[in-house]
Amino acid sequence: MPASQDSHPLDDTLRDRHVIVALTGGIACYKSADLVSRLVQAGATVRVLMTDSATRFVAPLTFQSLSNAPVVTNVWDAQSNYGSPHIALARWCELMIIAPASADVIAKIAAGICEDVVCLVGAAIGTTKPILLAPAMNADMWGNPITQQNVATLKDTLGYQFVGPDSGWQACRTTGPGRMSEPEAIFNTAVELLNRKKSS
Repeated sequence: MPASQDSHPLDDTLRDRHVIVALTGGIACYKSADLVSRLVQAGATVRVLMTDSATRFVAPLTFQSLSNAPVVTNVWDAQSNYGSPHIALARWCELMIIAPASADVIAKIAAGICEDVVCLVGAAIGTTKPILLAPAMNADMWGNPITQQNVATLKDTLGYQFVGPDSGWQACRTTGPGRMSEPEAIFNTAVELLNRKKSS
């Protein structure tokens, strides 16, 4: 009898790898459902974090169903871990993906502000593990010199990796750079980063 796909990942590329997918506010949150699904199907264990703004675009239940794990939306969500959940998650993961990464969260991380669970976990990881950002925002926001300065800070000071943004149609009914990269591109970059970490 052939093995059931219900009990095995469709692809063992990321078997036993621990990945955090963090969502911040933006219409591109819907794309992250596909990203989480791809990671899980590749064998990864995925934990999802969402800012309050992100939950206004997609319900946490969507990601709980896809990841088969509780979604952390608040720093006070200690769940079964009575310690500090952001520290525990930072130690547990091998890679953190922030997708979509809004202009707001990019600015907060660059400034060291830790007022939500996504920024807290990112700060706890620091430079010890790879963090991948997939920016998503209006073209004017992406082109803002302050945003570009913040991006440079994350790249040059913290060594964060970026995928995108792409150019195209945006929710504000304009076209230009700022669209979040497609889930396949983010997934492929994540695999590359995890393989690089494994071989180092």
